Amino acid sequence: MLVVMLGPIVWQLLTSLKSRQESVYDGLLPSSPTLENYSRVAESFPLFAYVGNTLVVCALAVVSNCLFASMGGYALSRAGWRGRQVVFTVLVATLMFPFESVMISMFLTVRSMGLADTLVGVWLPGAVSVLNLFIMRAAFLAVPREMEEAAVLDGASEWQRFTRVFLPSAKGALAVVCITSFMGAWDDFLWPLIVLTNSENYTLQLGLKALSGSSLVNDPRLVAAGAIAALLPMMLLFFCLQRYFFKGVGEGSIKT
Repeated sequence: MLVVMLGPIVWQLLTSLKSRQESVYDGLLPSSPTLENYSRVAESFPLFAYVGNTLVVCALAVVSNCLFASMGGYALSRAGWRGRQVVFTVLVATLMFPFESVMISMFLTVRSMGLADTLVGVWLPGAVSVLNLFIMRAAFLAVPREMEEAAVLDGASEWQRFTRVFLPSAKGALAVVCITSFMGAWDDFLWPLIVLTNSENYTLQLGLKALSGSSLVNDPRLVAAGAIAALLPMMLLFFCLQRYFFKGVGEGSIKT
């Protein structure tokens, strides 16, 4: 399974390191590894500008999802207001609708707000995901009731209980929300394709599509270099957060 999953990635990485003098199909390892293909990709189209646009959307998506999903998950996991289960059921039911069934109405809404062809318009529909709400709600439900009651006896307010008791207990879930939000915004292609028309606002995925439509697509080294450039940020983010990603939901609370 590891070979099946990592084989294409390793092949693309090795292909991107091959020089123009050697054939792509003559052996797996490059005879003289070079980073020339990455510089050629950067020179062929505004790679860094597209990466910058994508990072802006990803940063907004990560911050908004971590903030709103944690606050919404906390509200849905705590008793004290009527209709909580109904609201949660309705939110989960929206997961059954495919994106293609609502993208036209979403675009009309974004356009009516004057956000068409902007990075904010790309980010806004994904500001908070129902799936992330579900993840944070499940994480907060796993927090022992005794911890909350002890905080109440100590005089902690609602906000203090949320920030000092529940959030430290859900570091693993927050890491999952962070990674999934970043990956969703980084890999998104269809929605930016609908919203953006000006090439200066293109995200990386649209930029790679523009690259594949140019004459450079005949050189598989450049295509491989562009694919690896799009993959590296997600890999770095996962490696930085993997410790929290695999962490138990209640581990931090038990230690404290």
